[in-house]
Amino acid sequence: MFKVRTVSGLGLFVLAMALASNAISAQKATPSGKVSIESTSIAAGIGVSWGDGKLNFKGKDYPFSVEGLSLVDWGISKVSATGDVYNLTDAAKVAGTYVAAEAGLTLAGGMGGMVLRNQNGVVMHLRSVSQGAQLQLGTSGLIIKLK
Repeated sequence: MFKVRTVSGLGLFVLAMALASNAISAQKATPSGKVSIESTSIAAGIGVSWGDGKLNFKGKDYPFSVEGLSLVDWGISKVSATGDVYNLTDAAKVAGTYVAAEAGLTLAGGMGGMVLRNQNGVVMHLRSVSQGAQLQLGTSGLIIKLK
């Protein structure tokens, strides 16, 4: 029993250190731009979301559309998200499919956040405020298309 606790404790320590080092390195990076997204999500087992957003990159605004899919989703939710964009060298590279691994619970007026990455290496750190109730477990994807 003692060995199980020791191994479990060591595993949690290593995981915590890995997450802390990723958070520290992300804080040192300088954002390439900023995004804001307004989205609506409806779900009953598999969820669908859609919305619009705006990328501010090098002093210019680029509008885009958002489509998403999440698994094991329940509820209706409206989300307003803002965040920083990293590793962006060209505005066209913000378009693509973003993925994130997450497990979250959003309640009325709930706040949340996530980190998304697309196939071009662009990373978004989003902070969101939701209206409605939505339970989301598993992975989710988000498709961004420039308008």
